[in-house]
Amino acid sequence: MKKIILLLILALSAFFSQAQTATLKAGDAAPDFKLKNVDGKDVSFASYAKAKGFIVVFTCNTCPYAVAYEQRIIDLDNKFRPQGYPVIAINPNDPEAQPDDTFVKMQDLAKQKKYPFPYLFDGGQKVTDQFGAKRTPHIFIVSKSSQGNVVEYVGAIDNDPEGTKTEKIKYAEDVIASLKNNQKPTITQTKEIGCTVKRKAKA
Repeated sequence: MKKIILLLILALSAFFSQAQTATLKAGDAAPDFKLKNVDGKDVSFASYAKAKGFIVVFTCNTCPYAVAYEQRIIDLDNKFRPQGYPVIAINPNDPEAQPDDTFVKMQDLAKQKKYPFPYLFDGGQKVTDQFGAKRTPHIFIVSKSSQGNVVEYVGAIDNDPEGTKTEKIKYAEDVIASLKNNQKPTITQTKEIGCTVKRKAKA
């Protein structure tokens, strides 16, 4: 009985620990980071000296929603990287909780899909917690300013997670269009749709 109670306490502790990790919102400072890319090199915001901002996407190998958005994320980078807004993809899943999200399998996927953007491994989920990423995919659009890197938008890439709508509301593209025109986005937050971030069980 005591063992069952202890397990329940540990499970609740893990739940509330995750629940209390606040998600960044528009206007917040975007924390910089240094994470290992699938090519073995470290990547941070500072790696892009000429960037005007960033499309930070927390995504993974395994979630069906993340898989459905793979090509759309590639398209975002191909379209906006030349305009100063590169994609930086970060895998938030712990590989002990999701074995198909190991660094080696991330390398395999990036090679198979020919990712034109970095795909970073967040060991220990420190950056995931700093941003408050909850699902895959979960997007944070960041702009450079005189005050540093600032979050402009948080949420979904578009309103079509199934990829079946003929007319989409392209949240990410609309936000960047506003930023390019030196305007604040009219929509700064939407509901992220995807699989929950996978965390290993607490010891």
